[in-house]
Amino acid sequence: MFRFIFKKENQVEKMIYAYLENFRLILEHFSQALVSCIARNRCEEFDFLTDQTHKYESKADDILDEVNNLMFRKALIPDSRGDIMNLLIALDKIPNYLERALFMIRYQRLAIPEIFVDDLQDLIHTSIESCELLLKQVELFLKNETGTRSLMGTIDTNESYCDHIERRIISQLFQSELDPFFKLQFKELVVNMGDISDQADRVSKLVNILTLKRRV
Repeated sequence: MFRFIFKKENQVEKMIYAYLENFRLILEHFSQALVSCIARNRCEEFDFLTDQTHKYESKADDILDEVNNLMFRKALIPDSRGDIMNLLIALDKIPNYLERALFMIRYQRLAIPEIFVDDLQDLIHTSIESCELLLKQVELFLKNETGTRSLMGTIDTNESYCDHIERRIISQLFQSELDPFFKLQFKELVVNMGDISDQADRVSKLVNILTLKRRV
């Protein structure tokens, strides 16, 4: 574990893996909140699952702060500190998009029109898949193992597919007879959903850059 980056800094190592595991819990509760409830428009579990997502998102921030504190007490050499923190900070933007999507639905009381349910579920599923692949890619990077570039290719393909779904939804939305104000609300939600795969792709490319940097 962390053979290249870390030596005996086991506490830092454990905290980073705790962050990645907590990230998986955020993905799990976000996915349950949306995929399980989206067709029923705010099922009974939605608020609970949204609160759970928020809880784990807050915990992610706490873990990240602790990792930052540990690393900048000279637990790691300066170059490694900067690379790892930049990677984690970029990764940590994704839970913000997940939480924001749930809050939009919850507090704006958005009901998903039936004509968009299938596309939105496809967008969510593909975005979650990219995030899960990204976590695997990050772990391979931290362990100095091969396979990061192959995962980057899949994540990039998923990002392009999500862009296609996002454009299709928005095009159909503004051709519909739905309320104009709802159109703006729903577009904001869809764009935010699209940001998930966009950010996963950006972080994936950062992992690839850091992997190449390691070999120089």
